[in-house]
Amino acid sequence: MNSYGSFPGARPRRLRTTPVMRRMVAETRLHPADLILPAFVREGIAEPVPIGAMPGVVQHTRDTLRKAAVEALEAGVSGIMLFGVPEDAKKDAAGTAGTDPDGILQVAIRDVRAEVGDDLVIMSDLCLDEFTDHGHCGVLDAEGRVDNDATLERYAEMAQVQADAGVHVVGPSGMMDGQVGVVRDALDTIGKEDVAILAYTVKYSSAFYGPFREAVGSSLKGDRKTYQQDPANLRESMRELALDLEEGADMVMVKPAGPYLDVLAKVADAVDVPVAAYQISGEYAMVEAAAEKGWIDRDKAILESLTGIRRAGAQMILTYWATEAARKLGGV
Repeated sequence: MNSYGSFPGARPRRLRTTPVMRRMVAETRLHPADLILPAFVREGIAEPVPIGAMPGVVQHTRDTLRKAAVEALEAGVSGIMLFGVPEDAKKDAAGTAGTDPDGILQVAIRDVRAEVGDDLVIMSDLCLDEFTDHGHCGVLDAEGRVDNDATLERYAEMAQVQADAGVHVVGPSGMMDGQVGVVRDALDTIGKEDVAILAYTVKYSSAFYGPFREAVGSSLKGDRKTYQQDPANLRESMRELALDLEEGADMVMVKPAGPYLDVLAKVADAVDVPVAAYQISGEYAMVEAAAEKGWIDRDKAILESLTGIRRAGAQMILTYWATEAARKLGGV
């Protein structure tokens, strides 16, 4: 039989014969503009502090953060997501350093905005976990549980001080019910209608966050399973998606990325807003550790993992390799 629809007439390998042929027929293209760089800035340090579980990633000083932002911009990266790490003495039960106009995160936003202006999309983590002495993403009630509605009041304050500092996009990441709507109202109340919301719509309670806890100097005791999602669930994610869109999310995110590509694809198919995915610290650490052992080709694994996330439907990818990957993709 020699029909087009079956062997030997049908030979898919014809389109894999040369590098340029494979490039020409590629269905997914990864571009520097797809990438967003998460970055940590720590208060009270004179030199960057390496993060042991994330080789190549540091807690920045204010000066090195500005430099990192410029490097990301020059490589073609679209955005930077900022996380603030306050001095331990400034942590308290309500995370007040997170709403202090002169707190480290707000200062960092102003620094980066002054350095790059509107040429890089400046995003900020809108959550209390870096600033609370108990390490949870919200304030606690008398029984030690995260108080959803009291936490929303704090998120509203955080949104306003971050907007005043000059952020382009806020990323409410605490997984409190109603957080997107409260943040939108808080921003609009002070005339910051142009500040966009990247909703952490699907955020699972994941073992892959481990290295991040070191990166932000987390004080967490216990876990976050009462507000982050159960890794076993998908329908729950779609319900969260519907709620965030109804409340005014401009963009939505799936986090982590790699272990949840099925969820990412489902979300991407369901919406008409931009979709992001966060390749988190544990995903980064696994590749770096395996590469250090000589078990995998590091550079190829990085680009393959990012391509997989892009193929699953992410238009934007938050990754600690953003600047490095962008340089490789752009030939810089």
